[in-house]
Amino acid sequence: VATACEMAGILSWFWNERFWLPHNVTWADLKNTDEATFPQAEDLYLACPLAFCIFMIRLVFERFIARPCALGLKIQANGPQKAQPNAILEKVFTAITKHPDEKRLEGLSKQLDWDVRTIQRWFRQRRNQEKPSTLARFCESMWRFTFYLYIFTYGVRFLKKTPWLWNTRECWYNYPYQPLTVDIHYYYILELSFYLSLLFSQFTDIRRKDFPIMFLHHLATISLITFSYVNNMARVGTLVLCLHDASDILMEAAKMANYAKCQRLCNLLFVMFAMVFISSRLGLLPVWILNTTLFESWEIMGPYPSWWVFNLLLILLQILHSFWSYLIVKIACRAISRGKVSKDDRSDIESSSDEEDSPLPAPVQKHHNSTTNGTNKAHGTNGYLTAGAPCPDQH
Repeated sequence: VATACEMAGILSWFWNERFWLPHNVTWADLKNTDEATFPQAEDLYLACPLAFCIFMIRLVFERFIARPCALGLKIQANGPQKAQPNAILEKVFTAITKHPDEKRLEGLSKQLDWDVRTIQRWFRQRRNQEKPSTLARFCESMWRFTFYLYIFTYGVRFLKKTPWLWNTRECWYNYPYQPLTVDIHYYYILELSFYLSLLFSQFTDIRRKDFPIMFLHHLATISLITFSYVNNMARVGTLVLCLHDASDILMEAAKMANYAKCQRLCNLLFVMFAMVFISSRLGLLPVWILNTTLFESWEIMGPYPSWWVFNLLLILLQILHSFWSYLIVKIACRAISRGKVSKDDRSDIESSSDEEDSPLPAPVQKHHNSTTNGTNKAHGTNGYLTAGAPCPDQH
């Protein structure tokens, strides 16, 4: 009984009307009636099983649609070159460290009678061996491209009929007594389900250097979707979702072109992606969306606690977009200097100053330690430079 009372108290505190709703509005005012339907928190429960279904659909899509397309484009299924078997190095790699320091490298060099650079290359190839193949990357990008294309097309088709697309003040007139339409409900639940599936599949997908930032991005997106649905800010929420999906389509298309070695198409799509991303997320988002959520809403209905949280989440998203825009500009500058779009700073696939696909040389006897050490210093930390994978991945 005590536990039930405590749980009831926690729920009562969490769903406090003075936090979620404007002044003089109660949850009872937003109950569904025969005349109107309003967003209900329990509607979002549907997103959890739907997220699992989307993940399963993705597996089927990648296996029976994306994979044949990749093979048709002559994308090979084999991954990075495998390191030659070595029991001692394998034990160090699996049980101690995947990134041995200089002292450990010297010890292994003496133990195996290999030079240090050969051991560094072995560890690099062994790390890359755990990374997915180009075919797996293509399949992942094709799945995301397909979903973004579908959901963006759906969003544009129904939003162009709504008054708040053309006049954002319509997002706040008669708030929060704005009825929930079938289109908004479907759009919200599908987007929430997709981002939930991304949140969990991030642990099984290709792991990149910006994993924590992407994890934070997915959490912020899911929180925004949930917040805006529960307190019926769904109108402005649909604008935010549609705005974000626009550039994601081009990003995944550019990555697919890169994996298929269609370099000119990749360059074109990347330029288009960069233009759409920067103009929409550093231009339209603050000028169009943040303007209406911060200023027009304040003027029409005034602030309340969850209003502040909603806007803080939007500002957090804006900061993340600024960071990604910096990365995109960095890639663009590098592409101009090299003449093509090839790599970014987020992937964990490594390469060295040697040819990436060259076989691991046979162990070399250490007759000239001073020469070996000098070579290592010339090539930087651990004797290799890190590079990235194609085209960045943001939301």
